[in-house]
Amino acid sequence: MQWIALQWPPEASPARCLASEVGTNAARQEPRRAPDEALAWWALQFTPRVARVDEALLLEVSGSLRLWGGLRALMRRIETENLAPPLVWQAQSGIGLVALAELRLRAAGLRLPPPAAWPEALPLEVLSAARPHLGLLARLGCRSWGQVHALPRAGLVRRCGPQLRAALDVAFGLAPESYPWLTLPERFDQQLDLQTHVDNAPALLWAAARLLTALQHWLRARQLGVLALELAWTLDRRRLDGQPLPPGEALVVRTAEPAQAMEHLRRLLAERLARVQLAAPAVRLRLRALETAPWQASSHSLLPGERRAGEPLHVFVERVSARLGPQQVLAAEPQADHRPERRQRWRPAQQALQQKAAPVATPAWADALAPTWLLPEPLPLAEQGGRPLYHGPLQLLAGPRRIEAGWWPQEQASEETVDPVSRDYYVARNPASELLWVFRERPTARQPQATPRWFLHGLYA
Repeated sequence: MQWIALQWPPEASPARCLASEVGTNAARQEPRRAPDEALAWWALQFTPRVARVDEALLLEVSGSLRLWGGLRALMRRIETENLAPPLVWQAQSGIGLVALAELRLRAAGLRLPPPAAWPEALPLEVLSAARPHLGLLARLGCRSWGQVHALPRAGLVRRCGPQLRAALDVAFGLAPESYPWLTLPERFDQQLDLQTHVDNAPALLWAAARLLTALQHWLRARQLGVLALELAWTLDRRRLDGQPLPPGEALVVRTAEPAQAMEHLRRLLAERLARVQLAAPAVRLRLRALETAPWQASSHSLLPGERRAGEPLHVFVERVSARLGPQQVLAAEPQADHRPERRQRWRPAQQALQQKAAPVATPAWADALAPTWLLPEPLPLAEQGGRPLYHGPLQLLAGPRRIEAGWWPQEQASEETVDPVSRDYYVARNPASELLWVFRERPTARQPQATPRWFLHGLYA
């Protein structure tokens, strides 16, 4: 077996590396260290056997060495993808306890004994099971693992308990080494206590970045992408000045495509938080993944024509909608209706992308003849000798195209909603050489004696 021990010093926490993304002013509001689970989730990309032992992570990598190209290549990869560069303490050995002892010696800046003398020459201070009994073992003249290992087994167990003897058996290869391996939670729900009170919403983004990093590692370990997440913060109700306020506030961010990279979600949070006014200072953050979907990595082609530059459409739409408001970015949604004024409706583009409604089939001739600009309401036209007028008499170039719609039963729920039409559409040209889309009404069953009229309904570019 092959073990790697990892430890991050407190001053190299991932938060310090993320502070530069939001500026030094936000960095003054430093929250506590992110949950240790995030580091263990990150380590799962190298091996499925990860265990937390005291202050370090132990990785059993014997089954992964071939995948990563050997032990040295794997340790270089761990250092390259380190969460808090450039500091990460590493140690490796065939026994997990020995790797942990080497890690502790390096972290403390102590001299390492020669590898040939391991584990006999290792000091007792780096063995967790021996720490409660250092005074007793010192009085017995024992300073190293080998000296304690040479003591009579029964006496050692009677004086120090079975844990020390069991640890030494593992270190000297007399017993197998096993740990409770890390298991991922079914749902992501992490909280973070803020070290100081945060008075403005944009300053929450820096603390939220640490939770987003933990979310990214959870998603990668579970092969999922997030579709919706909720960022909530608890308010300091001691500063209400007598005004009743809720215990906390929250906002929900949604995206049209499953996401693992947090850059886009961080930008969406920044746009949304920029418009939030905190009712009271925040003292705690909570991030939850509300909706996830299986992750499918993008397929990269070797052909030059398959490479797309720029960001996807949904990323642009979601960012602009978060900045300007959902009602300011609209998209046309086709409707199952032959009437030109009802063939589409406008709705927030972000909502349309998230729901991914199936396109509605429309007549092919309508797409071919429809003008580039449709008037909000048809404009009545004057007539001269039976010919419509618009900046002069119109010359009919193509048509008629007949539309009869609005009479089917599902639209006749009430008398007010019934709007049957019977029209003949033409492409016309006026003396100024402008191309127009005009129609002439035809008598209907509701108005059989009505006089046909001409209307202008659209303009061609």
